[in-house]
Amino acid sequence: MWLYYNEINHQMIDINSIDDMPNETVGFVYKIYNQETREFYIGKKILLHKRTLPPLKGKKRRRVKHVESNWKKYMGSSDISKEWNPAVCIKTIEYFCFNKTMMSYYENKEIFENFEREGCVNHNVLGKFYKEKIDKYAKDAENKLKDY
Repeated sequence: MWLYYNEINHQMIDINSIDDMPNETVGFVYKIYNQETREFYIGKKILLHKRTLPPLKGKKRRRVKHVESNWKKYMGSSDISKEWNPAVCIKTIEYFCFNKTMMSYYENKEIFENFEREGCVNHNVLGKFYKEKIDKYAKDAENKLKDY
């Protein structure tokens, strides 16, 4: 089960099916919080996958079928978050997104805002900004500023 805090009505909403989401929702940006370890993971999840099927007999055009993703039981793409016990995790939807660009933007926005916070298990942003490198650069800059 996913939770969504509606800021307009100031209420927490349980999300159990696609019907519980706004119309035309393509996916969402989420945060999974582990209550035991006090760690969290931020990511995005698409709701429907496009499957291309072979054409029917005597036809040339391939068929397209939309299949619901595994979003209900999803625990993130991180190796760390996949190992968490779902019973001790709180899964919240931060943003409902109506296109893939919006999903990528809000995911990166959330990760950049929380990347250096204690407990964040996201190790990189956009495959370019790695936590280990950022920590190293920060220490290097600190050492250089001491000499200044």
